[in-house]
Amino acid sequence: MGNKAAATTVLALALCVLLAAPALDAAACNPSALSPCGSALFGGAVTRGCCAALRAQQPCLCQYKRDPAYRRYVNGPAAQSVTTACGIPRMKC
Repeated sequence: MGNKAAATTVLALALCVLLAAPALDAAACNPSALSPCGSALFGGAVTRGCCAALRAQQPCLCQYKRDPAYRRYVNGPAAQSVTTACGIPRMKC
């Protein structure tokens, strides 16, 4: 019985990982997730929510930097100020 329960548990965990993986990949790079930083990019205060969003999207910032739709926001001096205020190192793309 012990081996069967362990096997069932391992199978359930593997299934959970497989089901969650596509959702994580689809949501990983989502520019709208940076919306909490919108006011900071236009002179407003840098909030904790903004910094949390930047940290979550940090692996995607180089992708946004290359995208013509987002490049001016990511490359601009305001974005550099926001990332500095959040303690995020300069992107090396």
